[in-house]
Amino acid sequence: MSQSELSEQELQRRENLSKLREMGINPYPAELYPVNANAQDIKREFPEGKEVCLAGRMMSQRIMGKASFAELQDASGRIQVYFNRDEICPGEDKTLYNDVFKKLLDLGDFIGIKGTVFKTQVGEISISVSSFSILSKVLRPLPLPKTDPDGKVYDAFTDPELRYRQRYVDLVVNRQVKDVFVKRTKLFNAMRQFFNDAGYMEVETPVLQSIPGGASARPFITHHNALDIPLYMRIANELYLKRLIVGGFDGVYEFSKNFRNEGMDRTHNPEFTAMEIYVAYKDYNWMMSFTEQLLEHCAVAVNGTTVCTFGEHSIDFKAPYKRVTMRQAIIDFTGFDIHGKSEEELRSAAKGMGLEVDETMGKGKLIDEIFGGKCEGNYVQPTFITDYPKEMSPLCKVHREDPSLTERFELMVCGKEIANAYSELNDPIDQRERFEEQLKLQERGDDEAMLIDQDFLRALEYGMPPTSGLGIGMDRLIMYLTNNPSIQEVLFFPQMRPESKSKVSLNGQEKEIFEVMKSHGEMPLSALRAKFDISNKVWDTSIKTLTKNHLLKVSKENNQLLIKILV
Repeated sequence: MSQSELSEQELQRRENLSKLREMGINPYPAELYPVNANAQDIKREFPEGKEVCLAGRMMSQRIMGKASFAELQDASGRIQVYFNRDEICPGEDKTLYNDVFKKLLDLGDFIGIKGTVFKTQVGEISISVSSFSILSKVLRPLPLPKTDPDGKVYDAFTDPELRYRQRYVDLVVNRQVKDVFVKRTKLFNAMRQFFNDAGYMEVETPVLQSIPGGASARPFITHHNALDIPLYMRIANELYLKRLIVGGFDGVYEFSKNFRNEGMDRTHNPEFTAMEIYVAYKDYNWMMSFTEQLLEHCAVAVNGTTVCTFGEHSIDFKAPYKRVTMRQAIIDFTGFDIHGKSEEELRSAAKGMGLEVDETMGKGKLIDEIFGGKCEGNYVQPTFITDYPKEMSPLCKVHREDPSLTERFELMVCGKEIANAYSELNDPIDQRERFEEQLKLQERGDDEAMLIDQDFLRALEYGMPPTSGLGIGMDRLIMYLTNNPSIQEVLFFPQMRPESKSKVSLNGQEKEIFEVMKSHGEMPLSALRAKFDISNKVWDTSIKTLTKNHLLKVSKENNQLLIKILV
């Protein structure tokens, strides 16, 4: 990055970096720093008088002559630290305090401190610093929010696109974001514990597959150079897990990264995490009870209660959950009975309901469109929708009482599906016929129809015991458990468009600064700053935008920062 693209603060931080090196201080030391405590434990246990060693970012600094306060933020939280000049510099040389601490440290810098725990006169647990070390110099200023005496917050880092692109900054300055991902890990751990306690085994299956099977979705396609064959990113792991049931495992599960080359919205990301579990000698009725117990266990593990808030709704994951057949759900909300209807009757009904359908859609997709458009959103509390029409479920066993249906359920919460389960189809002849029906849909233009997986059919011919399988969208589930309406909020690094390389348009403040510079041409940066009553963050962002777009240039001449217009 050229000097002309750096903001005033970035230039100053690089100058501080150079001065530290000139003083013989390595701002990026390699050696271990002997941390033996963290902020949370010190506050919780308050071992007054105990000597501690901890490290983290300096997030605030209040310099008051010979004594100063700062805030140190580590992975567990923040704690106040007290710097006394004569304690840190007991000899005649006060450089470490007067120059390094007061002038060359910047907010966000990583420091290590050694000192003694004490309580201030106002009762705040703090650390009296006896020595400190610079562990990593930060060259970009953090977008730290400020709070006025009335409690109003300014300059908060809230822009969603910036937060998702720069999650590393988001996690530093918006501490509540970290809590979401801590809960996400608690969810995975709780689910693993539940499965392991039941005696089921975690496994891994291929991400690169020769046939994208196990779901109806558009795959991402790549090419294997050595084998000279196309390969597909996994859209589901179902068929591989069933192969393991054929191979003799009674229960297997996997947390899998799946990839679907489809649209993006608040509940869909092209890369997502699903959990699938398959248990031999069970059916979908058993799996409904198992799912209720699982989610009740997970809700308590994550939040300490089965009740969680999602938007305006209070959701209770305590078992048991309501059960409604798909046929009855559609009758309840449309008055239309799908039972026994032909494809044309279903298409006509869907059009009459104002739904967008086309000639490529078979009976399964038409019914799915009716349910999704008219029924799904009405189920707020956890509800099992059961007994799906056969055309909607090519991998599911035919219903034992009605051959037009399958033994399948989906769990709906707040109008969205978070779990899908079957009594798995283990009849290889029936399975082949279902795949062939999918092939016909492909020929009609349905690019989400399943391909025929000949190896999976061969596996079934070696025999698969009666089995029930369950899939859960982990990202969507943690959205509910943490009250986040967007999937991007529960993914560390959601998929984003590449950042634009073209010049950005100027906002009002940037235009004002540019207009002033057009009339002056060149002036001291401090003189330009004095003309605008704006926050440091807005000022720094504005100057950075103008210099990045080569409209202005900041340079240093005779120990003074100058700014000049370039166009």
